[in-house]
Amino acid sequence: MADHSELISKAFENNERWIAEKEATNKEFFKHLAEGQSPEILYIGCSDSRATAEDLMGAKPGQVFVHRNIANVVGSADLNTLSVIEYAIGHLQVKHVVVCGHYYCGGVKAAMQAQDLGVLNPWLRYIRDVYRIHHNELDAIADEDQRYRRLVELNVEEQCINVIKTAVLQKSFVRTGTPTVHGWVFDMRSGRLIDLKIDFEKKLKDIREIYDLGAG
Repeated sequence: MADHSELISKAFENNERWIAEKEATNKEFFKHLAEGQSPEILYIGCSDSRATAEDLMGAKPGQVFVHRNIANVVGSADLNTLSVIEYAIGHLQVKHVVVCGHYYCGGVKAAMQAQDLGVLNPWLRYIRDVYRIHHNELDAIADEDQRYRRLVELNVEEQCINVIKTAVLQKSFVRTGTPTVHGWVFDMRSGRLIDLKIDFEKKLKDIREIYDLGAG
């Protein structure tokens, strides 16, 4: 049996190596890092250990404000995610919000199964609601794997819509023209990021006919 304590020790060894590498190229790196952050992107992704935000984008410390949860959900009652969005847009004034899902997402797959998963049930209900909204399209896909992949994409689109529904985004966009919302999917089999090319401004216009929060 593997000694799991070695993994913890390795983490600190890697940290020391990382510090040395940064200071070798820039002696002031950590001084500047401690001065504050001004990221231009809020990234909302999945907690899956195989889909780390900074690695996917090649981002450096300070460039991306990251929030991750099971199946990259933006729930209307999830104060954690909503607080992240409020802070990123309202205070950090990010220019872009990215919702990034990934194919072979365990959370999305779990939501497709008729199974009681205890405390996960309310969370997975967000994804099941996506299936309910799009069931005609999804049920017409005979291949289960392709249906699963399409649900991943539709889940990203619906979570983007949930971001657009927020007052902080609507007010910021009316005032400054930012941020823009993007929907991406990470394909683990190729390593590629796929842009779903969501028409953000049309979605915002359509949504505000119903979800207008008095942003102007």
